Amino acid sequence: MIPKYSLPEMSRIWSEENKMDKWLAVEIANCEGWAELGVVPREALEPIRKARYDLKRIEEIMAVSHHDVISFLRSVAESLGEESRFIHLGLTSSDVIDTALSLQLLDAVALIRSDLLKLEAALSKQAVKHKDTVMIGRTHGIHAEPTTFGFKLAGWVAETRRALRRLDDAREQVAVGKISGAVGTHANVPPEVEEFVCRKLGLTPVEVSTQIIQRDRHAYLMATLAVIASSLEKFAVEIRALQRTDIGEAAEPFGEGQQGSSAMPHKRNPELAERVTGIARLVRGYSLPAMENVALWHERDISQSSVERVILPDAFLALDYALQLFADVMDRLDVFPERMLENLESTHGLIYSGRVLTALIEKGMKRQDAYGLAQRNAKRVWADRVEFYELLAADPDVKKLLSLEELSELFDYNWHLRYIDVGFKRLGLI
Repeated sequence: MIPKYSLPEMSRIWSEENKMDKWLAVEIANCEGWAELGVVPREALEPIRKARYDLKRIEEIMAVSHHDVISFLRSVAESLGEESRFIHLGLTSSDVIDTALSLQLLDAVALIRSDLLKLEAALSKQAVKHKDTVMIGRTHGIHAEPTTFGFKLAGWVAETRRALRRLDDAREQVAVGKISGAVGTHANVPPEVEEFVCRKLGLTPVEVSTQIIQRDRHAYLMATLAVIASSLEKFAVEIRALQRTDIGEAAEPFGEGQQGSSAMPHKRNPELAERVTGIARLVRGYSLPAMENVALWHERDISQSSVERVILPDAFLALDYALQLFADVMDRLDVFPERMLENLESTHGLIYSGRVLTALIEKGMKRQDAYGLAQRNAKRVWADRVEFYELLAADPDVKKLLSLEELSELFDYNWHLRYIDVGFKRLGLI
């Protein structure tokens, strides 16, 4: 069965209603901060804490005001009496917008982190399961030396853990708030109010702000999402490659009744991994406008705002979906060990040429001579499809240095795998 993800929680985070909820939370916290200084009467806090907005009413006001925060404030004021005069006291629009945006970002990052943990779990499960599943290692797409499928996946586990650490660092960059007024100088709202608001909302006050929270923080987060997407694409491309007909070593899940092609009934295409690849391109694309948002006129315009209304929800929704999708692919991945072994043996022993080279050198042959000997026999294997071992066993230069028993020992893939456990132990998987 092909999984479908409605992504309700991520969608909720970026909904207009949730954004307004966060705006209201900032406004209420600002009033409470002023109350700590004795500016807002304590008795005014109870009705202020019950303040509400109306989305439909905001739209009506917006049609005239063309200013979202002003429209929001007027709707909130309509839910209050005299206490409404304390709403937005000392603030500029970006105090509310940027601080609330940080709250949305923290919630969105928490979901991505949860997705990464699920992906790590799926990868770890398969890595341990296939720790000793022998396959050919490829360099430049060409058969190289033996490895295991689990070892490949262990590398993906390590990369996913690095993604988690990067995400945690990026989270710290945006876990900040700004309640400092029109140009950030605290001229109309003292630092104590900012500190109160941020503390209540679980944020840290920015050290220095202008009209806005500086966008290098957001660019760093978006770049982190782009790197995560790039890792996902790397994994997905490998699954696509392994599913190729001429390789056939692994395949994404294929449900009962699923069809791969409208024209060719035999097709089993890696369409889920291809989907992940495409989504990764989108997420990386969103990182560039985030970087372009860093430079603003006198550091105090809001040209970044229109961009962020698109790139932030889209990037988080796309990555949330891609992570869930690929975790499901890896959790239910079909692996074909027999095909892996068949492919490993398909080059008639050429994958042991490195061991032959080293053995000849250890027996006293010059490296260049040993390389030439191994290469000329390898060329015959490619041309005549004969066994590399048999050619070497009949080669007089080899016979001078290696017995048949010594030569045979060089053609054992287990020798290449004797340290496979090291990476797994370093990762704590075994």
